[in-house]
Amino acid sequence: MIHESAYIEDAEIGEGTNIWHFVHVRKGAKIGKNCNIGKGAYIDINVKIGDNCKLQNFATLYDGVTIGNDVFIGPHVCFTNDIFPRTSIWTDDRLVKTLVKDGASIGANATIIAGVTIGNNAMVGAGSVVTKNVPDYALVVGNPAKIKGFVCECGKKLNEKTKSGDSLILQCNDCGKEIQIERSIYEMIEK
Repeated sequence: MIHESAYIEDAEIGEGTNIWHFVHVRKGAKIGKNCNIGKGAYIDINVKIGDNCKLQNFATLYDGVTIGNDVFIGPHVCFTNDIFPRTSIWTDDRLVKTLVKDGASIGANATIIAGVTIGNNAMVGAGSVVTKNVPDYALVVGNPAKIKGFVCECGKKLNEKTKSGDSLILQCNDCGKEIQIERSIYEMIEK
């Protein structure tokens, strides 16, 4: 379903994807299957979005952004693509790419600074400003965003279970899943 008020340029849109009111999808963008693109979202040229993603109202994804599968992007999330923005000197070589890996969730009003990678199943808290890479399963919050813990694929907090050499096994008390995290990454938690 593509709402009649949406403006879609020459873009690829997967089967089962819904695009709502006043969405603008630019030329060369690729949106996977079974996605939901909320009201007023902006998807710039060459942006790539995987399958089963949900972009809430007014999310803005600029050229250089790649989104994996099963990613949640909250309302008003903004991705940037130029570290030193100046309108008078924009060229394509200033473009800085950003990657959001499978299963990640980004809360409302977060800002993602160009050039970072948000890891698999990571979670970015609402209103956070992400200035550095986010490890797999990490929960980051704040401005600048800092690691506050780790979360399961189900979104619940992971707790330390066992230590083994250079890694830890974390377990979800809710679903029971176990995740292995490098000790050096786990020690990045800001208390």
